[in-house]
Amino acid sequence: MKKLIFNAILFSALAVMTPALRAQVAATNAPAAAAPERSIQERLEDLEAYVNNGTRNANTNTVSKIGGSGPGHNGWMMTSSALVLFMTLPGLALFYGGLVRRKNVLSVLAQCLGIAGLVTILWWAVGYSMAFHKGTAIFGYFDWAFLNGVDSSPNADYAGWVSHNVFSMYQLMFAIITPALIVGAIAERMKFSAILLFVTLWMFVVYFPLAHMVWGVDGLMNGVWNADAKIKAIDFAGGTVVHMSSGWSALILCLILGKRLGFGKEPMPPHSMVLCMVGTGMLWVGWYGFNAGSAVAADGLAANAFMTTTLATATASFVWAMAEYLLRGKPSILGFCSGAVAGLVVITPACGFVTANGAMVIGILAGLVPFFACYKLKGWLGYDDALDTFGVHAVGGTMGALVTGFLARNSANANLATNLKDYVKDSLFQPLVLEQIKAILLTLVLAIVGTTIIAYVVKAVIGLRVSEETETSGLDLVEHGEEGYHTGGSARM
Repeated sequence: MKKLIFNAILFSALAVMTPALRAQVAATNAPAAAAPERSIQERLEDLEAYVNNGTRNANTNTVSKIGGSGPGHNGWMMTSSALVLFMTLPGLALFYGGLVRRKNVLSVLAQCLGIAGLVTILWWAVGYSMAFHKGTAIFGYFDWAFLNGVDSSPNADYAGWVSHNVFSMYQLMFAIITPALIVGAIAERMKFSAILLFVTLWMFVVYFPLAHMVWGVDGLMNGVWNADAKIKAIDFAGGTVVHMSSGWSALILCLILGKRLGFGKEPMPPHSMVLCMVGTGMLWVGWYGFNAGSAVAADGLAANAFMTTTLATATASFVWAMAEYLLRGKPSILGFCSGAVAGLVVITPACGFVTANGAMVIGILAGLVPFFACYKLKGWLGYDDALDTFGVHAVGGTMGALVTGFLARNSANANLATNLKDYVKDSLFQPLVLEQIKAILLTLVLAIVGTTIIAYVVKAVIGLRVSEETETSGLDLVEHGEEGYHTGGSARM
């Protein structure tokens, strides 16, 4: 009986359904129409766009005919990601490790490793979303928190042919090396726990907002791609985001932290210039991923950045050492290494925007100005920037951001004509210079004020410095329970 009643109710409901409703139900349940066959011309257009890293389907205004990333561009970006990580681990770790005294070499390695792990966790949780998701002009919204929705499909806001997850990992490597650079200024005297807390706060206050402002699709200072950017500045691979932010923060932190015991009274030479040289070579090699990889494709812009990076770096290394040769009578390995790093720093914001001649000018300036900062300015002002982070990264990064405004050329990067046609005039004193100055000033305020507040907070909560006893005996044994070298006897297990 229940079955009979149910069937009667169902029959009555079907009888009173309107023809329009029945048609809607039928349409919903009907099998999906087959996708139209793509023509040979459309397939060729897809292939041409991929080979040239062009805009997908510009003529048809559709989102994508090819679902997925391009293997060549994706492969280059995965390689570039590995190269940028190689800059920190082991490049920067060995470069800095060789420059400290032997009793502190492991502390530098531990700090680089610790920062790599800490920043990765922050990046996964909210960092990537804050830096690159659309949002305000200062920071992105949290839709990509825990990398939600960051999959292997390209995100057209940043790259048409590179997987979104690959792009996110590439940018992670920048986020790792930036706070690791600060280690050079405060080496041999800051607590490991204080460094981790400082970096955590610094990433939220300085790095994530600055990365969004400069590189976010709706960022305040993304002059190349954001037509509504209030500051029409350019930064190809991180002059402001990486080098200025870390370099100026390093100066403030080392001033608040204070000088090393015995600074200016006893010699504190590098314990291994061999390690420093090896680390420099790794930094140079890895920097191709840093600069050429910032094209986010294996294309002509990457090729130009590869060339300009090589020219500026080699020139700066030679010029710095020759300046030493002239003034001191001996070209040192440290001079060659410092010059190479300075060249890499100064060319970073400009590498995708300048020609070969512009790169040579940058190389000469990079070999002279940071040299002056490290060998004269540091002595005059008396600050204890242990490994010259300020002299190379702050001075070099600031100069690089400024010089980029003078030397950026449309012939090097046609994208400059997209939103900056009124700012890049292919002349020395073009309107872009003023925009670069605005970006420099904003970066200075954010880095200096943010670092000052964070440093005093950390100092009040857990303290910044190790004890005098720890500093005297070395951070390796006290902070990490290990030694970098064993002389005589059997090595401890």
